[in-house]
Amino acid sequence: MAHRVEKMNSLVREIFSALLEQEVSLKQGVLITIAKVDTTPDLRYTRVSVSVFPEQEEGYALATLRHEQSRLQKALNSKLSMKIRPRILIESDHTEQSADIIEKLLLEIKQEVKDE
Repeated sequence: MAHRVEKMNSLVREIFSALLEQEVSLKQGVLITIAKVDTTPDLRYTRVSVSVFPEQEEGYALATLRHEQSRLQKALNSKLSMKIRPRILIESDHTEQSADIIEKLLLEIKQEVKDE
């Protein structure tokens, strides 16, 4: 069962990545990357987490993706040759931003300990 989910995650990542490149037009300088793809065990839903660069364009990029979501879903469905085709849920991924914050805090703590 887990193998099917992993295979679906990989397939959706590959197809959705190509769709982002070919089908979604963003203003110049805005980049969207797929951070994570997570499919439910019943293969009915796939959560696609995206990272947006620069960060301040996240709202614009997510609004654009949500506006194009039904068209992207239809394109994805046409490329998947299986009975069950997962419904795509798009969300923002803040893992990298959180990691940066944690790293800065750890550096501050390290500096404070060094100064004592």
